[in-house]
Amino acid sequence: MAEPYIPGQTSRPAEGSFDTIRATAQPGMSSDQLAQSEAFQTGLKFLQSGWFWEAHEVLEPVWMAAPPNSRERLFVRALIQLANARLKDKMHRPQAAARLRREVQTLLTELGSRPVLTMNPADVGLWLEQDSQ
Repeated sequence: MAEPYIPGQTSRPAEGSFDTIRATAQPGMSSDQLAQSEAFQTGLKFLQSGWFWEAHEVLEPVWMAAPPNSRERLFVRALIQLANARLKDKMHRPQAAARLRREVQTLLTELGSRPVLTMNPADVGLWLEQDSQ
Protein backbone atom coordinates (compact mmCIF):
# COMPACT_ATOMS: atom_id res chain seq x y z
CA MET A 1 0.00 0.00 0.00
CA ALA A 2 1.49 3.25 -1.09
CA GLU A 3 -0.99 5.56 0.58
CA PRO A 4 -3.87 5.47 3.07
CA TYR A 5 -7.30 4.61 1.72
CA ILE A 6 -9.67 7.55 1.62
CA PRO A 7 -13.03 6.58 0.07
CA GLY A 8 -13.64 8.46 -3.14
CA GLN A 9 -10.06 9.72 -3.29
CA THR A 10 -7.58 6.82 -3.26
CA SER A 11 -7.53 3.15 -4.18
CA ARG A 12 -9.04 0.69 -1.73
CA PRO A 13 -6.72 -2.08 -0.47
CA ALA A 14 -7.32 -5.54 -1.89
CA GLU A 15 -9.89 -7.65 -0.06
CA GLY A 16 -8.20 -9.66 2.66
CA SER A 17 -5.15 -7.39 2.88
CA PHE A 18 -5.37 -7.30 6.66
CA ASP A 19 -6.65 -10.81 7.39
CA THR A 20 -3.38 -12.02 8.95
CA ILE A 21 -3.25 -9.02 11.30
CA ARG A 22 -6.97 -9.18 12.09
CA ALA A 23 -6.65 -12.87 13.03
CA THR A 24 -4.36 -12.01 15.94
CA ALA A 25 -7.34 -10.82 18.02
CA GLN A 26 -9.58 -13.70 19.06
CA PRO A 27 -12.50 -14.08 21.46
CA GLY A 28 -11.42 -15.42 24.83
CA MET A 29 -8.13 -13.54 24.88
CA SER A 30 -7.30 -11.71 28.11
CA SER A 31 -7.08 -7.94 28.25
CA ASP A 32 -3.29 -8.17 28.25
CA GLN A 33 -3.31 -10.51 25.25
CA LEU A 34 -5.61 -8.17 23.32
CA ALA A 35 -3.39 -5.19 24.19
CA GLN A 36 -0.33 -7.04 22.89
CA SER A 37 -2.04 -8.44 19.79
CA GLU A 38 -0.69 -7.39 16.43
CA ALA A 39 -4.20 -6.16 15.55
CA PHE A 40 -4.31 -3.71 18.47
CA GLN A 41 -0.70 -2.57 18.12
CA THR A 42 -0.99 -2.11 14.35
CA GLY A 43 -4.31 -0.30 14.77
CA LEU A 44 -2.65 2.20 17.10
CA LYS A 45 0.23 2.71 14.65
CA PHE A 46 -2.21 3.25 11.77
CA LEU A 47 -4.27 5.68 13.87
CA GLN A 48 -1.21 7.71 14.82
CA SER A 49 0.24 7.79 11.31
CA GLY A 50 -2.81 8.87 9.30
CA TRP A 51 -4.02 5.49 8.03
CA PHE A 52 -7.49 5.86 9.52
CA TRP A 53 -9.53 3.45 7.38
CA GLU A 54 -6.86 0.82 7.92
CA ALA A 55 -6.89 1.49 11.69
CA HIS A 56 -10.61 0.76 11.77
CA GLU A 57 -10.11 -2.44 9.79
CA VAL A 58 -7.55 -3.93 12.16
CA LEU A 59 -9.11 -2.63 15.40
CA GLU A 60 -12.54 -4.06 14.59
CA PRO A 61 -11.63 -7.67 15.50
CA VAL A 62 -10.13 -6.43 18.78
CA TRP A 63 -13.47 -4.75 19.55
CA MET A 64 -15.31 -7.94 18.59
CA ALA A 65 -13.00 -10.09 20.75
CA ALA A 66 -13.43 -7.92 23.83
CA PRO A 67 -16.14 -9.08 26.25
CA PRO A 68 -19.55 -7.40 25.74
CA ASN A 69 -20.08 -4.31 27.91
CA SER A 70 -16.43 -4.35 29.02
CA ARG A 71 -14.15 -1.35 29.42
CA GLU A 72 -11.91 -2.90 26.75
CA ARG A 73 -14.77 -2.95 24.28
CA LEU A 74 -15.72 0.67 25.05
CA PHE A 75 -12.11 1.78 24.70
CA VAL A 76 -11.57 0.09 21.34
CA ARG A 77 -14.87 1.56 20.15
CA ALA A 78 -13.54 5.01 21.11
CA LEU A 79 -10.36 4.36 19.10
CA ILE A 80 -12.35 3.16 16.09
CA GLN A 81 -14.63 6.20 16.23
CA LEU A 82 -11.61 8.50 16.51
CA ALA A 83 -10.19 6.85 13.38
CA ASN A 84 -13.57 7.34 11.70
CA ALA A 85 -13.66 11.01 12.74
CA ARG A 86 -10.21 11.61 11.33
CA LEU A 87 -11.17 9.81 8.12
CA LYS A 88 -14.27 12.02 7.79
CA ASP A 89 -11.96 15.05 8.08
CA LYS A 90 -9.93 13.73 5.14
CA MET A 91 -13.19 13.21 3.23
CA HIS A 92 -14.20 16.85 3.89
CA ARG A 93 -17.17 15.89 6.06
CA PRO A 94 -16.70 18.13 9.12
CA GLN A 95 -20.16 17.60 10.60
CA ALA A 96 -19.76 13.82 10.59
CA ALA A 97 -16.28 14.20 12.10
CA ALA A 98 -17.60 16.45 14.87
CA ARG A 99 -20.43 14.01 15.69
CA LEU A 100 -17.95 11.13 15.93
CA ARG A 101 -15.61 13.17 18.16
CA ARG A 102 -18.51 13.89 20.52
CA GLU A 103 -19.16 10.14 20.69
CA VAL A 104 -15.48 9.51 21.46
CA GLN A 105 -15.57 12.08 24.25
CA THR A 106 -18.69 10.46 25.73
CA LEU A 107 -17.02 7.04 25.67
CA LEU A 108 -13.85 8.40 27.27
CA THR A 109 -15.87 10.09 30.01
CA GLU A 110 -17.65 6.80 30.68
CA LEU A 111 -14.31 4.99 30.90
CA GLY A 112 -12.84 7.34 33.49
CA SER A 113 -9.13 7.50 34.24
CA ARG A 114 -8.25 3.87 35.03
CA PRO A 115 -5.95 2.33 32.40
CA VAL A 116 -7.47 -0.06 29.88
CA LEU A 117 -5.54 -2.21 27.39
CA THR A 118 -2.36 -0.76 28.94
CA MET A 119 -3.40 2.78 27.96
CA ASN A 120 -4.82 5.72 29.82
CA PRO A 121 -8.10 6.90 28.25
CA ALA A 122 -7.00 10.48 29.02
CA ASP A 123 -4.22 10.07 26.44
CA VAL A 124 -6.85 9.53 23.76
CA GLY A 125 -8.60 12.62 25.14
CA LEU A 126 -5.37 14.52 24.43
CA TRP A 127 -5.47 13.25 20.85
CA LEU A 128 -8.98 14.68 20.58
CA GLU A 129 -7.76 18.04 21.86
CA GLN A 130 -4.89 18.03 19.36
CA ASP A 131 -7.37 17.37 16.56
CA SER A 132 -9.28 20.54 17.41
CA GLN A 133 -6.19 22.77 17.36
